[in-house]
Amino acid sequence: MSRLQVVSGKGGTGKTTVAAALALALAREGKRTLLVEVEGRQGLAQLFGAEALPYEERKIAVAPGGGGEVFALAIDAERALLDYLQMFYKLGSAGRALKKLGAIDFATTIAPGLRDVLLTGKACEAVRRKDKAGRYVYDHVIMDAPPTGRITRFLNVNDEVAGLARFGPIHNQAQAVMKVLKSPETSVHLVTLLEEMPVQETADGIEELREAGLPVGRVVVNMVRPHHVDEDTLRTAAGDHRAEVARALSRAGLGGARRGGLAERLVDPLLTQAAEHASRVELERAQRTVLAGLDLPTYELPLLGAGVDLAGLYELAKELRKQTVAE
Repeated sequence: MSRLQVVSGKGGTGKTTVAAALALALAREGKRTLLVEVEGRQGLAQLFGAEALPYEERKIAVAPGGGGEVFALAIDAERALLDYLQMFYKLGSAGRALKKLGAIDFATTIAPGLRDVLLTGKACEAVRRKDKAGRYVYDHVIMDAPPTGRITRFLNVNDEVAGLARFGPIHNQAQAVMKVLKSPETSVHLVTLLEEMPVQETADGIEELREAGLPVGRVVVNMVRPHHVDEDTLRTAAGDHRAEVARALSRAGLGGARRGGLAERLVDPLLTQAAEHASRVELERAQRTVLAGLDLPTYELPLLGAGVDLAGLYELAKELRKQTVAE
C-alpha cells in the first residue's frame, strides 16, 4: 500500500472520517501512521475527542492489542513557511522579522498557490523523513485533503512552481514534492455517497487527476444504508397491493383489515415508506453502475445510525481492514 494516502471527496461525504478510519486501520496492522490535516478545521481533533491539534506531531491513538500508533498533525501554512525559510535559507530570525511586518500573513493568505506549496511540501517531508538508522519515521502518511473540486490543483501546484522557478532551491523543492506525489508512493482516494451529485463529482475528479498524471487510488463509498426489504417487497411497494398488505397486518395482530380498521389505516404510511425506500434502492443501483464504470477498486463503509464517535471510528477502521485483507 502506498506510503502517502491522500483522501478527498465532495463536502459532506465524510472524507475526514474516512481518513481517520484509514489511519486506524493501518495502525491495527502494526503500522506507525501520521494523520495530516491541511484545512485548519480541527476536524481530526473533534473526531478523536482531543484538544485542538498544535503544529507538532502528536500521538492520538494506539491500535488495540499494542499494535501500531496514530500520530496527528495540523499543518499551519505560516509555521510551515517559517520552517521553509529556516531550512533552505537559514532565515530563522529574519523570518520572524518578516512575520512582524505582516509579510508572512500576506504570503500565506493572499497567495493561495504558495499556501498549497507549503502544505503539500510539509506532508511530503514527513513521507521522506528517516531516522538515524535510515528507517522511515512513518510507515504511512494519511492526508485529509481539500475537497474533490480543488484536489487536482492543490496536488499539482508544485508542477506550476517548478515551471516558474527554473533553477535554485525552490525549483528543486517543487520537483522533489512532485516526485513523491506522482510516484507509486502516493494514492489519491475519493470518498463519495451513493447519490447523483457526489458520484458525478467523483467521476469528474478522477478524470482530472488522471489527466494531471496523479495516481488515483480507490473510491470509498461512505454511509451505505442497509436494504431492509427484499425484491418481492420492493415490487409490492411499487404497485397497488393495499388489500394484501392490510390482510398481512391483520394476521400479524394489528387490528382489522376492513375499511376503518387499524390494519387498514396503517397501509398508507407503510406503503409510502416502502415506496421511498424502493426509490432510494433504485437510485443507489444506478449510482453503483456509474461507479463500476470508473474501473477502480472500491471500499464500502456502513452508515452508523448513532453518528461517528470514537467507538464508531474504530468500527469503521475494522471494516476497512477487513476489506483490505479480503483483497
